[in-house]
Amino acid sequence: MRLSEFWDLADAVFGSAYSRTLARELALTGLDSQTPAQALEAGRAPRDVWHAWCEQMEVPLSRRDGGDRERMVPPPRH
Repeated sequence: MRLSEFWDLADAVFGSAYSRTLARELALTGLDSQTPAQALEAGRAPRDVWHAWCEQMEVPLSRRDGGDRERMVPPPRH
């Protein structure tokens, strides 16, 4: 997943204004309490940040594509 795809998904799932606020403010327990923005700046893979963010916000797997069934979202790594 590219960074641009990450932000497109964030806007589609959380809304364009709210996604940026969440990215700066929401501490993700799955990523050592970093915010999504901090995790990306620290070099974490957008795919991993995306799934940690969705887990924290309880976004089901079926909605993580932002409503675009054609979009390929890499599955979470386990």
